[in-house]
Amino acid sequence: MSDAVLVGLGAMLGAGVFAALGPAARAAGSGLLAGLALAAVVAYCNATSSARLAARYPASGGTYVCGRERLGPFWGHLAGWGFVVGKTASCAAMALTVGAYAWPAHAHAVAAGAALALTAVNYVGVHKSALVTRAIVAIVLIVLTVVTVSLLTSGEADAARLSFGTDTSPGGILRSAGLLFFAFAGYARIATLGEEVRDPARTIPRAVPIALAITLATYTAVAIATLSVLGGDRLAATTAPLADAVHAAGLPALAPVVRTGAAIAALGSLLALILGVSRTTLAMARDHHLPSFLAAVHPRFAVPHHAELAVGTITALAAATADVRGAIGFSSFAVLVYYAIANASAWTLTPAENRPPRLVPALGLTGCLTLAFALPLTSVLAGSAVLATGALLYATTRRASAF
Repeated sequence: MSDAVLVGLGAMLGAGVFAALGPAARAAGSGLLAGLALAAVVAYCNATSSARLAARYPASGGTYVCGRERLGPFWGHLAGWGFVVGKTASCAAMALTVGAYAWPAHAHAVAAGAALALTAVNYVGVHKSALVTRAIVAIVLIVLTVVTVSLLTSGEADAARLSFGTDTSPGGILRSAGLLFFAFAGYARIATLGEEVRDPARTIPRAVPIALAITLATYTAVAIATLSVLGGDRLAATTAPLADAVHAAGLPALAPVVRTGAAIAALGSLLALILGVSRTTLAMARDHHLPSFLAAVHPRFAVPHHAELAVGTITALAAATADVRGAIGFSSFAVLVYYAIANASAWTLTPAENRPPRLVPALGLTGCLTLAFALPLTSVLAGSAVLATGALLYATTRRASAF
């Protein structure tokens, strides 16, 4: 179970602290913590629904498989399509985060190289990937602990900056929650490992809430520390919130530590993201919703090597040209729709199938759709267009198979 928890931690810790705090603060200002709390509630509902479904259907593919089995082939296809496309955008965002912190002058080249290198790590099997993730998670947690304690004990920390100000609004809080949800979606990688963990019916439901709880505690501590030093306005204006916070607190010696921690955290997130996207791609290819050559499994390493190579290559190409903020918004919309389908699927479980309390999937479904359409308009339009393309692809393939 520890490796499954680490896969989720590696995916979540890299995204939120270093990539999503700035855009979320621009949306909500001093209401950032309220947005974080709302995102956590929705993430908890999603995690609970996903864990119960993954225990019932322990196969690669996550909500793609569950949506197909519980709601029908179209909804499974739409969930899988949203996950693959949205999480490929997340891969690009994480690769760009690596480049921005490791070598800003050549961020795109470093991002593409990181995507290809971690694809090679995943290629040799999930167990070796888990060993790398274990080291990454340990380093990131140490760095974040040192930085958080240093900020909170500095003379610049002021609890008054945590109070709501005129820079926030209900709409801004909803928008920030949608953006911060990007940071919590890593537990999906646990649910996609159903065929690669021992006793998935027991392991997955336990691993998901543990990974989510550790991540939430970490995010809350870091957000409080950063907001108490910078305040809503300065946090909203920065693209490197932790680095700027240590400078503002009179601790410039910690800036290289933050930069190193950010690059390592993003690498950990990218590692798990590529792993999860390739598993859903494998499941969709097996059912002919994607090209069948993507369903190939390596005879020695037992991984979907064609799917991993495809995801890694597309990520590298996107990282060479994409914008990290746009990637986060687009990814959030697609993945929120994915989890809306997960919650709708969990609603159909029976008590004998270990159904969660009905309030959980109901709140999760409502929350996902609300946050998705509260995102910036460009993200909503782009995400809707891509999902419509996925629906058209489904209709086309179904029509072709009928002849």
